[in-house]
Amino acid sequence: MGPQPPGQGARGRDLAKAALEAAREKARARGAEPGVRRPARAGGTGSSVLRQDPRRRRWSGAGVDARDPQPLGRLASRLAVERGWNGQLAHGHVFGHWARLVGAEVAEHAQPVALRDGELTVRASSTAWATQLRLLQGQLLVKIAGAVGNGVVRRMRIQGPTAPSWRKGPRHISGRGPRDTYG
Repeated sequence: MGPQPPGQGARGRDLAKAALEAAREKARARGAEPGVRRPARAGGTGSSVLRQDPRRRRWSGAGVDARDPQPLGRLASRLAVERGWNGQLAHGHVFGHWARLVGAEVAEHAQPVALRDGELTVRASSTAWATQLRLLQGQLLVKIAGAVGNGVVRRMRIQGPTAPSWRKGPRHISGRGPRDTYG
């Protein structure tokens, strides 16, 4: 019993066999051998199977591969290195994690203000804390270098609290200002 023509009691498996035989006959009529793949043509004609690079696998396999899902942190680190953002990220790390870098007690009385050319400017809450930070400066630099890397912060500039300014407006009279309170 040969293949039945479509529509006359043929079902699933028989229909698939008939379609395969018809495709093979068509390939023989064109002069191609059925079951042999030809390389894709440059013009983009041919089936979608032939257009794929035969050396490229469609699955990643058991080993580690660049196509495997990656943690977001690893992808962000790779992007930062490729774009040259590491310096800016290290600066941001100093400001964002200040309390963790120097300790809670120091962070309560001192805040980073600016980081330019390896010099970190820190403003202290009082003159006593400014003096204390100057004494701790070496230890703080070691802690910061351990967390964000060497060379990001090379020196610290400690500033005390600023005195109130008596200059109000664009015009002023030069002099020492009121001396009855701050004298």
